[in-house]
Amino acid sequence: MIALRSVLFNTIFYANLIIRMIVLSPYYFLAPRKIAYAIPKNWARSNHWLMRVIVGTTFEIEGLENLPDGSYILAPKHQSFWDTYALLPWLKDPVYILKRELMWIPLFGWYAKKQRMIPVDRGARGKVMVEVLKRTREELSTGRQLIIYPEGTRRPPGAEPLYKYGIARMYRDLNLPVVPVAMHPGLFWPRRSIRRYPGHFKVRILPPITPGMDPDAFFAHLIEVSERASDELLLETVAQNPHLPLPPTAVERLAELRKLNAATG
Repeated sequence: MIALRSVLFNTIFYANLIIRMIVLSPYYFLAPRKIAYAIPKNWARSNHWLMRVIVGTTFEIEGLENLPDGSYILAPKHQSFWDTYALLPWLKDPVYILKRELMWIPLFGWYAKKQRMIPVDRGARGKVMVEVLKRTREELSTGRQLIIYPEGTRRPPGAEPLYKYGIARMYRDLNLPVVPVAMHPGLFWPRRSIRRYPGHFKVRILPPITPGMDPDAFFAHLIEVSERASDELLLETVAQNPHLPLPPTAVERLAELRKLNAATG
């Protein structure tokens, strides 16, 4: 049944994306940018409904009160395609820094350009990164929220953290609060897999890290609070969903955490 439900979900998920992009394009491109943002936000909501109805996966969000007013940097853990869109309905006017190649995809790239997403060449240095920072400042000056995945790419649940120092540079240069987010959607929507698993998990929005810290101290603090919350949620999520097939990284990390908990009483 899991295989059948996974195939059904994936088929409807991508059909939902493509059909909405095509059918709603006239309204999307004629409407003012902020009003048009309702279309991708409603698409995200429809995906949550599809996951619940077809796969049997549900989630809850803790800590919405930790989201500041105005501009800030959201720094979620990144495990799955799910977390690239999942929080859109709860954010006022988010902006992403995207791989420039994504902007070349028909329809998707046009939609992203309409929302003034910021393309970047991952291998870029010097003047290119200066221009990216300039664009980012321009967008955030209007009250938008920047979404950055501190590890840069998807990591399996329980994997050793590999945070990129770029988040510390952004924190220093933009002088904005950073809001860490811990979650484990990768247990239910694994990367590089077509399988989707039923169950329930939490998204935990942590208190914002205020601007003004030394970048090195900020970087260490971000990793510490994010990974502590991630470990807590890993133990909790697996305990509540004993049926889940766990990746080796999660199995190894769980063993380490249980051993540590046993040693500390």
